[in-house]
Amino acid sequence: MSEPAIPSGDSILASFSAQDALVAVMVGASASDENMTTNELLSIARMVDTLPVFGGYDRDRLRIISQTVFDLLTEEDGLDALFGLVRDALPEELHDTAYALACDVAAADGHAFQAELQFLLEVRHELRIDRLHAAAIERGSSARHRRLPKD
Repeated sequence: MSEPAIPSGDSILASFSAQDALVAVMVGASASDENMTTNELLSIARMVDTLPVFGGYDRDRLRIISQTVFDLLTEEDGLDALFGLVRDALPEELHDTAYALACDVAAADGHAFQAELQFLLEVRHELRIDRLHAAAIERGSSARHRRLPKD
């Protein structure tokens, strides 16, 4: 099976760093339902600013990577191209990290829509995240983003 061609639009990058790939997965999770919420965007920014895996990352690349993801998602085979870029850039030991970050973004606004759940399923499949590990990651994201019950 051949790799999908990466669209040649001016704003689509030809390759990602490992950190870019993590950002791309988070942006993809947020954009998958065509409604990027403030909570999701703040969650992405907060993770990039605080998590050790993003140490030394040029925060100015967030806009570039986000635009690349948006452009790819408008292309016919763009999702396949996005996952090709992510797989090429991301070492296997960061596959579960990418899935965890995507789950955190999807959970950031208190609920995950069907499109976000489908995107997470695709990430899990593309990065070969074992079902049991995925369930544990999903449970952790849900617990971290839970809100207090209303009185």
